[in-house]
Amino acid sequence: MYLTKYFLPILKENPSEAQIISHRLMLRSGMIKQSSAGIYSWLPLGLKVLKKIEQIVVEEQIAAGHIPILMPTIQPSELWKESGRLDDYGKEMLRVEDRHGRLMLYGPTNEELVTDIFRTHISSYKDLPKTLFHIQWKFRDEVRPRFGVMRGREFFMKDGYSFDMDKDSAIHAYNRHMITYLRTYERLGLKALPMKADTGPIGGDYSHEFLVLAETGESQVFYDKSVTDLSLGNRHIDYSDQQDVADIVKKFTQPYARTDETHDENLFNKIPIERRLSARGIEVGQIFYFGTKYSNSMGADIVMPNGDRTPVEMGSHGIGVSRLVGALIEANHDELGIIWPASVTPFDAVIINLKQGDEQVERACSQLYEDLILSGFDILYDDRHERVGVKFATMDLIGIPWQIIVGPRDLAEGFLELKFRADGIRRRIPLGEGSDHLVKALRA
Repeated sequence: MYLTKYFLPILKENPSEAQIISHRLMLRSGMIKQSSAGIYSWLPLGLKVLKKIEQIVVEEQIAAGHIPILMPTIQPSELWKESGRLDDYGKEMLRVEDRHGRLMLYGPTNEELVTDIFRTHISSYKDLPKTLFHIQWKFRDEVRPRFGVMRGREFFMKDGYSFDMDKDSAIHAYNRHMITYLRTYERLGLKALPMKADTGPIGGDYSHEFLVLAETGESQVFYDKSVTDLSLGNRHIDYSDQQDVADIVKKFTQPYARTDETHDENLFNKIPIERRLSARGIEVGQIFYFGTKYSNSMGADIVMPNGDRTPVEMGSHGIGVSRLVGALIEANHDELGIIWPASVTPFDAVIINLKQGDEQVERACSQLYEDLILSGFDILYDDRHERVGVKFATMDLIGIPWQIIVGPRDLAEGFLELKFRADGIRRRIPLGEGSDHLVKALRA
């Protein structure tokens, strides 16, 4: 993409309303624009990052055998009356009346709707287990929306719902989700710690939140330092192996890690003092097992092998996809701007033309651009007639991992410069062999 043809509305000054770094940088780099309090338009750069995160989330869910669907944002209030939850969210739930006088809800979550889908189409244990998920915009009318996409009123969320014939199977679904989330966060380049959590209005017996450590986190967290050393890495996961899945979950949840809501000072003090840590954390996901809370009240029964009918065992599992954009920036930035991990960067590299109007430099930049596009890279070409300092400042701000710097002096010697945004180190790359050197460097 040529930058002169792109839409990248950069702000020179920090917006006064932005209190935390991710909000400031998302506004300054032209990723989002506020529509009203806690509600944002996602502009091209921000949308690219959002969609890359979404794709990783989807891939990990499908790898575990979970099935994508898409449910509506507007839900009938009758379903929430059935479950007994119509008043649980209070003023956070946006309620609207349609032209026929029926009360409708802009859904903050989808337990009722998915239970209705299940009870309509599934009635036998033979059709279990099933896990359905979708990624959808949701709305919760926060009394004080703040911190940009970290605590907005409208947000993009993955929520999944598991249906099983008994508690053992349901706990396996819970464990399976925990691993898919851990793998998702690792692919995003985030260290997200699973922490025992309160179930809130969702309800249930088991719940873990996933928190990214950051000074701007809304939760105080307490944890054993050993949990930060755990990683799945490239380990192959057989999600059908119930024991192996349980063992992995035990490994990640055995060290003490809790939010302030579930913190137990007596248990915490049993940890060796050198491993006892406290910090702030950003919640980026939560999983729940709630048994028959919804199937009981809504009549979602299944016929068991002995012919008896029993309520299906359920769980729900959510990842804040739009919130992850902010969390990634909180974890990956410096004084110059964002530093995107390669897995979610909006572009793989940017070509910076140091002398726009110089025929040789423009020819070299255009050729590099075409060669890299043909090699499968997503490239931004800064072809603006701007000062060099402005170009560098813009590219450092938006955080693309690699900057390919092309100027007349290096070009005359058969070289160009390659700068890695994360550490600022530059190295000269010979241009004589076409883009081969660049391709190797970018794929390294």
